Amino acid sequence: MNSPATLTRQDGATIAYHRLAGSSPGVVFLGGFRSDMTGTKSLYLEDYCRRRGQAYLRFDYFGHGASSGDAALGTIGRWSGDAMAVLDSLTEGPQVLVGSSMGGWIMLLAALARPSRVFALVGIAAAPDFTEDLVWPRLDPAQQRQLRDTGAVTLPSEYDPAGDTYRLNLFEDGKRHLVMRRVIALECPVRLFHGMNDASVPWQTSFSLAEHLASRDVVVTLIKDGDHRLSREGDLERLGRTLDELLGTWR
Repeated sequence: MNSPATLTRQDGATIAYHRLAGSSPGVVFLGGFRSDMTGTKSLYLEDYCRRRGQAYLRFDYFGHGASSGDAALGTIGRWSGDAMAVLDSLTEGPQVLVGSSMGGWIMLLAALARPSRVFALVGIAAAPDFTEDLVWPRLDPAQQRQLRDTGAVTLPSEYDPAGDTYRLNLFEDGKRHLVMRRVIALECPVRLFHGMNDASVPWQTSFSLAEHLASRDVVVTLIKDGDHRLSREGDLERLGRTLDELLGTWR
């Protein structure tokens, strides 16, 4: 695989990315917390866009994958800033943002900041406001106290035997970027997929997100035997069919 290119932000941090030239609307993949751009869904989308002749961009947030920085020092504001930076600097025209897990929160923040650049949104186990609504409530009193006293807590992870470390500034910054406390003023088409066997983000989250979106063109699809990743062949084919439908409406 070719080495990624890099985009340098104003503070000197570098965002690693792979970009595929093609027609509009382009597709941008926004990965999850501590995921990178070499995952199954990201690479499937690249192959999908190559076959269609569609523009495509995948990238790593600050502290993720091949980008610079320490993920433990990252925040929702930092990562949504990365998304807006790549939209502004590396894409042209309308885009379909595909957000997986935390990427579903990032895509909403990016779309709210750049509504004229967004043609449609696709959420895969989208996890908006997850720091406040999902992670914090799972901490017991001792863990909450440790987080406040030391600034960090490490929790078990099914994806990393070392666990995931969460820092206090992630929660504090997350509070400043909550989107599910009001109507989300986006009018574009939105498609949301969620597995009913998702052990990380309850499938009800996608229904709540659908209720908060101003758009009238919102479809939620539940996959009864689906897990959090939704990376099986059938899951990917379903994603491809949905993109065919969305891109087919472009004039």
